[in-house]
Amino acid sequence: MTGRRSGVISGLGLVVLLVVVACTGGGDQAPGSERHVIAGGGTTGVYYNYGRYLAASMSEELDLTVVVAESNGSVENLEQVAAGEALLGFTQGDTAVDAVGGHPPFDEPLPIRAVARVYDEFVHVVVPEDSAIEELADLRGRRVSLGASGSGTEIISQRILRAADLDLSELENASLGIDGSIEALLAGEVDAFIWVGGLPTPGLSSLESQMSIRLLPVEEQVDEINADHGGVYRHAVVPKGMYGIRESVPAMAVPNYLVVSSETPDELVYETLGVLFDERLSIARHVPAAGLLDRRRAIFTEPVELHEAAAQYYRDTKH
Repeated sequence: MTGRRSGVISGLGLVVLLVVVACTGGGDQAPGSERHVIAGGGTTGVYYNYGRYLAASMSEELDLTVVVAESNGSVENLEQVAAGEALLGFTQGDTAVDAVGGHPPFDEPLPIRAVARVYDEFVHVVVPEDSAIEELADLRGRRVSLGASGSGTEIISQRILRAADLDLSELENASLGIDGSIEALLAGEVDAFIWVGGLPTPGLSSLESQMSIRLLPVEEQVDEINADHGGVYRHAVVPKGMYGIRESVPAMAVPNYLVVSSETPDELVYETLGVLFDERLSIARHVPAAGLLDRRRAIFTEPVELHEAAAQYYRDTKH
């Protein structure tokens, strides 16, 4: 299927930061091809790795030059897509709802459309296995990373702490992304960190090989948070054996969307979805979360509207 989009999307007008290639190792641009960015996340997270393999597939199948960009996560991804700095972006569903509604941390509604619900993300509250921290209340007075500033993880962390009757002033927040949080835990610079990502998150799988870890349960807070934020969250379980944990752990999950700007051309959206689904199993060999993509569930992104071309794709491919 290589070259099925050759010459189709000239003049898209999407502004792309050329420095991204230097930052992400994107390689040389094919002569005459369009250059596009997928806004990912930390390099050891699922967003970045999913985006990496999706970018490679799009580059091959659509005769484009597509690269993945490292970012602080959902908030930054949404802002880059809305500004035309990225073609596609991964985002947590709750953050996307805030974006289209113009709710904090966004100053005004962003012109965002969904193309697919791709997989669910899980809240991980990570501590060393031998830590005395047993529950969320024990984070009081501790050094904790709640996620990079402005990230979706930070937003969820704050909501969880409020539901657990913890104030931000009662702990020392390191404000690190997934990569920095892992490094800080290994160095003993933080006592715990919170991460929201797919199962398994590559960085946490790597951490397990260097340090035995536990996950704190997130269960009692889920219904309260859900009631305050549009019912986007759900009860979930991180299974026994994941990251070497000894028992299954109650957790909170949030859907994850792939989004574009409302101004993205129909044909580009339509053919991007073709690659996303056609290459699903190939990408899943490297990123297990990609195997969770399901055509029947992918359309459930409300209240974030599907891009018109995405809706047409699902109608055309309905079985």
